[in-house]
Amino acid sequence: MWQYMAHIDEWKPVIAMLFFDLISAVTTALLKKALAEGLDRLVLITLRQLVATIFLAPIAYFKERGKRPKLTLEILVYLFFSAALGAALSQYTFFYGLQYTTATFAITFTNMSPVITFLIAALLRVESLNMKNKAGAAKITGTLMSFAGVMLLTLYKGVALTHQAVSSDQHHAVIAEPSKKSWTLGTVALLANCLCFSFWLLLQTKLTKKYPALYSSTAYMFLISSLQGGALTAAIQRRASVWALTRTVEIVAVLYTGIMGSGVGYVLMTWCVEKRGPVFTSAFIPIIQIMVAIIDFFFLHENIYLGSVVGSILMILGLYILLWGKNRDASAKEAKEEEEDKEKQVKSLGPN
Repeated sequence: MWQYMAHIDEWKPVIAMLFFDLISAVTTALLKKALAEGLDRLVLITLRQLVATIFLAPIAYFKERGKRPKLTLEILVYLFFSAALGAALSQYTFFYGLQYTTATFAITFTNMSPVITFLIAALLRVESLNMKNKAGAAKITGTLMSFAGVMLLTLYKGVALTHQAVSSDQHHAVIAEPSKKSWTLGTVALLANCLCFSFWLLLQTKLTKKYPALYSSTAYMFLISSLQGGALTAAIQRRASVWALTRTVEIVAVLYTGIMGSGVGYVLMTWCVEKRGPVFTSAFIPIIQIMVAIIDFFFLHENIYLGSVVGSILMILGLYILLWGKNRDASAKEAKEEEEDKEKQVKSLGPN
């Protein structure tokens, strides 16, 4: 019975991240529609974070009442940068990149996050890396394979494996490609998005240790982020009418992305960072691409191409190899710690 429960606990972070991926895929589809209808990017970010704050605040208050650590200046600084990197800047750079490239390219480019997170974590010595053992080799191989899958998705389209009807509006949208200059700006913005997300994951690793109240820290992060976004919007946008949500898709997008995309999604992601680390969490990001492709096919009636399928397979294989390496590394670390604890106990008992 205990072994069964331990097995369930081991799979909880995996299930949580798959649910997060599904939420993110639906969020992406809604955002694409809302932004196409003319919703301002900064207004969307501000209102989305405000909705997330209202959703999480009562949960945090009642669930963590009497358990929250004291808010110090150091914690507030961590929360400020967490809000700036993980909520405000990461979303704005993604929306900017989405505007100047294409939706498919923007979503695909976010799959660079596992690679960037692993490299940054390895450079900062947050993630152990030893090429002499199988675990280290597996993590490198999995990361490179995932990177190869992203590159294949980006550079190779291939033949259409499905045959969806394409309207004249869609046809013209495909022909009207962005200029080379705007495409470069969009790509830089998407790279900045990946960097912001990766640094946010690493920052959360320290924040969860210093302030282990998960719901409260996430609510504070969204509150600070909404203030950051609101101040920036007020400075840039002088028209009050920009705040008015006049279309149904705009209202649905703000509510769903605020409650599910930000509120539930970030709690799941932060919990997984606390349980399994930043590289494990970011390794699930490529699955969003597959879910978005499924949504695009069944609801937006877009074709699925050979490059997308082969690239997705490479990313999934890379993901499992990376996770296998991390799991083997974690098991070896636990075994070593248990052995050290036993040696300490033996020494503490002394000679008979």
